[in-house]
Amino acid sequence: MSVRLALVIQRYFPHGGLQRDCRALLTELLARGHACRVYCRDWRGEPVAGAQLRRLPARGLGNHRRDADFARRVVADLAADTPAQRVDGVIGFNPMPGLDVYFAGDGSFIARHAASRPLYRLTPRYRARAALERAVFDPAAATQVLLLTAAQAEEYRRCHGTPPQRLHVLPAGLEPGRRPPRDERERARLRAALRSELGLARGELALLLVASSFATKGLDRAIAALAHLLAQQPEVAVRLLVAGPGNPHRYRRLARRLRVARRVQFLGARDDVPALMLAADLLLHPGREEAGGVVLLEAIAAGLPLVASGLCGYAAQVEEARAGIVLPRPFAQAQLDAALLRNLDGVFRAQRRECALRYAVGADLYRRHAVAANLVETLLRQRREARGG
Repeated sequence: MSVRLALVIQRYFPHGGLQRDCRALLTELLARGHACRVYCRDWRGEPVAGAQLRRLPARGLGNHRRDADFARRVVADLAADTPAQRVDGVIGFNPMPGLDVYFAGDGSFIARHAASRPLYRLTPRYRARAALERAVFDPAAATQVLLLTAAQAEEYRRCHGTPPQRLHVLPAGLEPGRRPPRDERERARLRAALRSELGLARGELALLLVASSFATKGLDRAIAALAHLLAQQPEVAVRLLVAGPGNPHRYRRLARRLRVARRVQFLGARDDVPALMLAADLLLHPGREEAGGVVLLEAIAAGLPLVASGLCGYAAQVEEARAGIVLPRPFAQAQLDAALLRNLDGVFRAQRRECALRYAVGADLYRRHAVAANLVETLLRQRREARGG
């Protein structure tokens, strides 16, 4: 039975992990015959065929006020529907009141700032964002929540006392369209072509960092580790490739100060990240916060060894796959430096690659959005039955 759904996301751009989850779930729901409308403040990139896109302006000084204003406008627009237009469910990708289902791509804002200075927790920004989170996770709320990891679910349960029956952990997964080729000859062809395009010399070690937010994903840490490696092994041919739409100016200055500027190459936003992973020799992901970290799964699927922060939600999959080095918590730069030096050993990297590929074959990494759609359909059906509809 088809239903009418509204999906709500503050901002859409093609290279964010949460944004890709939104698009993938929307595509899955449309393929199942559901009518979908999408609310956003800003949509950058190709629209999704078959979905109705509604851009709503948001006013206010500061992002927190604009976020709250956008939430109010979405609620008002939904309330203005005629009975024939009324949606059967509202799925949000940012916390706000009035959601039937919330896709939680991040950890708890309140938990993250629990140790902040008390004065910060009195600011309008903190109060506004905390109120939006409580609207979803308060024990008295009715919103069902889709989460990336069990650890994320436990954090929200501990912070808010959210009943566990409202928290649904999705399997770790990727979009089917980002599956790398399985044929080894095709992988080798893509690797050679992209390395040539990037100007990588034969035998040059290519490190890759993928991020839509350079600060959050620890680009400064990666550049510092590169500088340490070259101080220890100045003869090594190595380059750090940085893919993502972030502003590079601060990091170019850091690379110049550490005398590694010519070894850091900013590629900008890329739509071919799975192919880039075939061209690279090691993924660096020393993130500061990461509820999931889909880039880690993409590296495993590509057979790309990796070094990742232990706070990434999908670090457990890296350890299970034996696909690379997971840094202990709390983060220490010396441990990242040592992990990068360890990966100079080509035999070690080859072993991690084989482990990653073996894990990718045995694990089902492409079901997450189908499972999410199943849950949305089930939760809405249960709500309708509970209301006697």
